[in-house]
Amino acid sequence: MGKFSDRPDIEAAAQKVKPAIGAKREITHLPTVLWEGETVDMLATGAYGGGVGLVALTDRRLIFLKHGILSQTLEDFPLGNISSVQWTGGMLMGTLAVYASGNKADIKNIPKAHGEALSSRLRMVISAPPVAAAPTVVPAPAGASDVVSRLATLDQLRVAGAITDQEYQDRRAAILASI
Repeated sequence: MGKFSDRPDIEAAAQKVKPAIGAKREITHLPTVLWEGETVDMLATGAYGGGVGLVALTDRRLIFLKHGILSQTLEDFPLGNISSVQWTGGMLMGTLAVYASGNKADIKNIPKAHGEALSSRLRMVISAPPVAAAPTVVPAPAGASDVVSRLATLDQLRVAGAITDQEYQDRRAAILASI
C-alpha cells in the first residue's frame, strides 16, 4: 500500500492499521484538525454518530473524524476528561466505550485487533500520573554557593556511610549557623 501522509507520526500509525479501509480521506485530512505540536500515536476505523470514519489517539486527545464529500464530523475527547474506557469485542469487530465528562460515547465497528490495542493504550495513557512541571531553580545568593556545596558534600558523606547520622546533624547545624 502507498504512503498515507507526509507527517511521520501519521504515516507510522497508518502503516500499523493497514489496510485502512474507508479512512484514506480522513487520514489525508487529519493534519488539518490537529493542534500545533500534537502527535498521532494510534489509528483505527470505526462508526460513531451515524458515520464511519477514523479514530485517532494523539498525545492530547482521542479524535473521531469523518470527512465525507457532503458532510464532516469531528468529535474529540481530551485525555484529561476521559475517566475510563471499555472494550467489547466480537469475532471480528468491537465497540470502544469512552466515558468522558460524565458522558458515554460508543465507537462501534472497530476491527478487533485495532480496538484491543487502542483501548489498552488509551487505558495506559489515562491512568498514568500527570507529568509534574520541572521545579523552578532559584539562584543562590552570592556566598550561598559555598554553603550549598558544603551541604551537598555532607550529604554525600552520610550516604556513603563515612559519617554517622549524629555527625551529619552536628555538621549540618554548624554549616547553617555560619550563614
